[in-house]
Amino acid sequence: MHSESLDVYRDWLGIKEAERPLDYYQLLRLSRFEDDQDRVRRHYRKMHNHARKFATGEFSNVSQELLNELARAMLCLTDLERKKEYDISLGRKSDGTRKQQGGLAEILLQKKLLTREQLEVADSYASAVGLSLRDAVCQKNFLSQLAVMQAFAQAEGLPFIELTDFTIDESLLPRISAVIARTHSVVPLMIERDQLLLASPNPLDLHLEEDLKLRLGIPVRTVLCTSSDANRIIQRYYPREKADAEILERSQSDPSAEKKDETEEAKGLVKTWERIKSWAQKKH
Repeated sequence: MHSESLDVYRDWLGIKEAERPLDYYQLLRLSRFEDDQDRVRRHYRKMHNHARKFATGEFSNVSQELLNELARAMLCLTDLERKKEYDISLGRKSDGTRKQQGGLAEILLQKKLLTREQLEVADSYASAVGLSLRDAVCQKNFLSQLAVMQAFAQAEGLPFIELTDFTIDESLLPRISAVIARTHSVVPLMIERDQLLLASPNPLDLHLEEDLKLRLGIPVRTVLCTSSDANRIIQRYYPREKADAEILERSQSDPSAEKKDETEEAKGLVKTWERIKSWAQKKH
């Protein structure tokens, strides 16, 4: 098959619709306005696996473009706020009757990922040691980090992605400093609809979100990932030596008292992040 005659949507994904461009529901072969996040993820995984078969050889670049396009569709349709905006753009009436997401505990029980007894143990442990329920479930080894994070993402109304499935836009990496990446465990993914998507194990708090918006000149949104995925990318692109160099450069370029205070704060945040990461690794 020659690249000139290749239609990846038809030939690889089996999509019969002739119109182009496809909307996200057509791309993932979903019913229009599908609200079941589990079904969205299942269809995404199926389409992803089809496209990944062509990731090497003549069509490797085309395959990667399609993989990223599929990821964009999934990220949008599993982000409650973005999905609502997208659906309205497709003509969906906003009647306010869509079912709200439950909390993490409710979702874990509904999906039968935990028994009520396991949930009570995890909840008691979380209260005793000052952890979130999410982290307590992981530390008790009741579920894999992947399963917990997917349920957590649904509870938060945020999208989740496995970074091994996605090719990061490396041109975006310099926009986030190593200090910020390591302190807040964030990795830039892509720019989508004039927003910078940042992968992180934790939702960005409003203060950090506004700070990054001012620094970068573009709104940012969270895409959840596992901490192991985030750590792997951060160690590769934002090593400790790079953060130390940024801190040193900042202190030398502007040694005012205010900047010194900011530098010391940054050092402290980096050290805290390293201690937390080391502690978590020992626990696992």
